[in-house]
Amino acid sequence: MQPVTPSSPRFVRLSLANLAAQSAEQLSLATVPLVAVLVLGSSVGDIGLLTAMGTLPFLLLSLPLGSLADRMPRQQLMLWGELLRLIALLLMLAALHSAQLQVGWLAVLSFVGAIGTVAFSVATPGLVSELVPRSALAQANARLEVARSMAFASGPAVAGSLVAWAGGLPTIALAVALSGLAVFALFGLRPAATVAPQHLPERNRPKRHLLAEVVEGVRFVRQHALLMPLLVTGAVFNLAWFTLQTAFVPYAIHHLGMGADAVGLTMACYGAGMLAGALASPRLIAALPFGRAVQLGPVAGLAAAACLAATLVWPSAALAALCFFLLGSGPMVWSISTTTLRQHVTPHAMLGRVSSVFLTVNAGARPIGAALGGWVGMGWGEGTCLLVALAGFAVQVVVIVSSPFSGLRRLPQERTHVG
Repeated sequence: MQPVTPSSPRFVRLSLANLAAQSAEQLSLATVPLVAVLVLGSSVGDIGLLTAMGTLPFLLLSLPLGSLADRMPRQQLMLWGELLRLIALLLMLAALHSAQLQVGWLAVLSFVGAIGTVAFSVATPGLVSELVPRSALAQANARLEVARSMAFASGPAVAGSLVAWAGGLPTIALAVALSGLAVFALFGLRPAATVAPQHLPERNRPKRHLLAEVVEGVRFVRQHALLMPLLVTGAVFNLAWFTLQTAFVPYAIHHLGMGADAVGLTMACYGAGMLAGALASPRLIAALPFGRAVQLGPVAGLAAAACLAATLVWPSAALAALCFFLLGSGPMVWSISTTTLRQHVTPHAMLGRVSSVFLTVNAGARPIGAALGGWVGMGWGEGTCLLVALAGFAVQVVVIVSSPFSGLRRLPQERTHVG
């Protein structure tokens, strides 16, 4: 059986699962800090704790789950991950309904739900590589990112409106329904039918010790001339991004005078930017030298942080909205181009582990950024967080501009084989 195309029913089913899972995640991520600030009266320190707990599994569990993604059917790992997220959302719904809500419970359930997100994320690139031929990887990745962009665009806006109108309960209930839809879609994606023949010998290789396989994935990234700059740039980007994100909700409410609905709409500009970036990515990647297309994301991140920092002098919801739009659009080109590059240069049997290395370092930087944002905000105010984030975005631009990507004109076609 030949690999299916990005328009085949199997890939469409994967896209549906991805859209539903991403929408459930974004609804819950947007609702938790709004409920914490507006209902529980939480401080920026509490928001830092919630954000850190919701991202800590990326740091702790990405590597072992990435190795599992190379050992078992990737669809199965995604299914178990989404089931875990569904359970966490159901418990969060029960806590809201019982009126016994506490910041501690929100933090624990955010942690549990994020474990499911990690499992889903590390398995997806390898499953896409199984479902479509290499020549269609960029197209397939762009289609998945369009679905993710729709979730990012609608999730915060829906969450803000529902929280302002009826509280957090209906928002989490909607997230539960969407997570259930993702589980249903993944149940119908049979793992045996998705493995392309050329990948079966790699999938059937004798399994070694889990730690040895994790080390092999780390070594591959560390020694690769293109993957290592991506890793460092992404880590600094996420550190700065979550420093900014931790401060934004209390900063917007207390200093820009925005309500929950306005905050939600502003954060939805992030998803709108992602959608614009996903739609424009194929043409941008084709028109620009590949290295320059990769560099668009870090440069856009710096411009976004500068827009939000400017509100310290000129308070403006429009500048905040522009910040989130730029944070969505430029990095979306980064996400599509760098994911495709990893799929091209990484052996298929190592895609789970290599993806987990990036998830560990990049997403693992998020709780550090959240903790940094909470600490700086508590000590020096939310405005200082914006300036610290701006400095971080400047550093990641320096890293990627001084890397080999500045001279890379086209996507590398070589894939190293192992075993």
